[in-house]
Amino acid sequence: MSWSSGWWGPALTSDQSDLRAMLDAFYAAHDPVLDDDPDAVAALVTELAELGVWTLGTAESAGGGGAERELTALALERLGRAWPALGWAAAQAHAAIDVLAGDNRFTDLVAQIHTGQASVAVVDTVSAHVRLTFTGNALTGSIDRVDAAALRPHLLVLDGSDRALLVSSAAVTFTALRRTGLGGALTRAADVEATTDTIDELTGIDATSARNRLRLGAAAVAAGIAGAAADAAADYAADRHQFGDTLTAIPTVRQSLLGQAARSITILGAALTAENPVQALAAAQQACDSAIQVAADALQSHGGYGYLTEYSAECRLRDAVSLRAAVDTQGAAIATARALVSLPPAPTALWKDAS
Repeated sequence: MSWSSGWWGPALTSDQSDLRAMLDAFYAAHDPVLDDDPDAVAALVTELAELGVWTLGTAESAGGGGAERELTALALERLGRAWPALGWAAAQAHAAIDVLAGDNRFTDLVAQIHTGQASVAVVDTVSAHVRLTFTGNALTGSIDRVDAAALRPHLLVLDGSDRALLVSSAAVTFTALRRTGLGGALTRAADVEATTDTIDELTGIDATSARNRLRLGAAAVAAGIAGAAADAAADYAADRHQFGDTLTAIPTVRQSLLGQAARSITILGAALTAENPVQALAAAQQACDSAIQVAADALQSHGGYGYLTEYSAECRLRDAVSLRAAVDTQGAAIATARALVSLPPAPTALWKDAS
């Protein structure tokens, strides 16, 4: 897949420019085509961790990079341009550390996440993907899909505003799933049969912040997909000659390219400015939907060549579709709509009486 080094966001600071240059050089030195080869995925994650990128935006007190939000979004946007599956997995790593780092029980696990040696799939009981029941001391049920770029991740189940369960990978049976895109996501269905020795309950956590972290991370990754697709379409149209001139000489082509660029700019702006849960959910929804539209328009800008794998246009469209499915903004929207009108969260089906 071709690499695009453009940037559709605001002017970069010196630190941000340095990070962009470093990551662009890193991506240029690697084969951007990533499939579900576990060794290749693990090697890239380890290298990104060694660069300090994998958990760049987590607190220094938790062993992370302590980067501000804009710098973290930049890193995830660059991942979205090259390896969207790794961008989404990195967003989950950030959210997991936010939740786990304050609990001494998870010191070793947090350290392993920082180095890329352990992974945590963060899922939410509001998602349509999650069908779990916690009765007495047993957690049972299934999760339709996790996309953690790992074969056997731990599961961190967010429930309500201040509660979560960490489920050991030993209590989960994973089954590989086919999907449209997101090469390297190692997408799995998860069947859970866990008891007290494989479950850790967390209370008093800030699950709302973790959700915001996930949604804004997804928006930044989607912005990367859209930006790369728009850049590739513009480059192709500038180079492709038809009827004695480049495609960019055609007004309708220029308008399509402008529309793609405008959507890419809007996506990234929302990812950088959203603050509260409603804004974060709106940013994720808009980003995932718009990334699909930009990628589809970019494919059309390539004409018939857009359907050939060597041009990457079709791959970015598949990535955008798969990212929206993985994030499941529709399930999150139901819960966020209640918060918008100041209703309490709907009762969760996760916690049941032992009786």
